[in-house]
Amino acid sequence: MNNEVQANESDLHGRIDQGAERIKQATSDVVASSKEKFDRAADRVEESVHHATDKAAGAANRATEKVAEATERGRQAYDGARERADEWLEEVREYVRQKPVQAVAIALGAGWLLGRILRR
Repeated sequence: MNNEVQANESDLHGRIDQGAERIKQATSDVVASSKEKFDRAADRVEESVHHATDKAAGAANRATEKVAEATERGRQAYDGARERADEWLEEVREYVRQKPVQAVAIALGAGWLLGRILRR
């Protein structure tokens, strides 16, 4: 009977070892599967972040270009207005040189009219 107990005990140890091996294999399979899924998810997230970054950089570049264009248009408008003002001022100076009496009369009339308007 002692041999029978030892055989049962040996058989039991074998089954325990086999069960342990199956658990180890199942755990390894689950870990490998989970690792693959995590890697795929991480790749998708990385791809999405890269895509979003590229879109944001493109939008920032377009905005910078628009600002540069608006700045240039503003500079051109300012330069044009300044040139027109300089031309107008030169015309007024020339008119005053050619017709000083009329220029003084116009200035007095404009001053009187402006004074009347501001008193009201």
